[in-house]
Amino acid sequence: MTTIQELAEGFDDLPYNVFAKACPSRGTLEHVTGRWGGLALGALYEGSLRFNELRRRVDGVSEKMLSQTLHALERDGLVHREAQPTNPPRVDYELTPLGRDVAQRLLALIHFVEGSMDEVLAARERYDSARA
Repeated sequence: MTTIQELAEGFDDLPYNVFAKACPSRGTLEHVTGRWGGLALGALYEGSLRFNELRRRVDGVSEKMLSQTLHALERDGLVHREAQPTNPPRVDYELTPLGRDVAQRLLALIHFVEGSMDEVLAARERYDSARA
């Protein structure tokens, strides 16, 4: 089994440590891996989307939660918001270069999870049966 130290080799010289409570990287990790952040980043990897297009793509997210998520991702430099002075106003969201890098890694994890769902569902069934 690989340890965290082994996985982190080559990152020892970084000034941030997500495992430290006060490290600002922890907040960004939460934004990226939170329920809606990862889905928004993954959806935007396909290209620029307007707010309602993104909301439809990320099925189940409320307008309020999507707005909060996008603000956090924009603040972290992962998403660019482009407001155009039209009537009604048009707002487009797209990934920044950093956001594309993050989304690419997230999509690899998403595809891995999707491809492993038969195993996950079987494990859930065994777990539930053992506790019934």
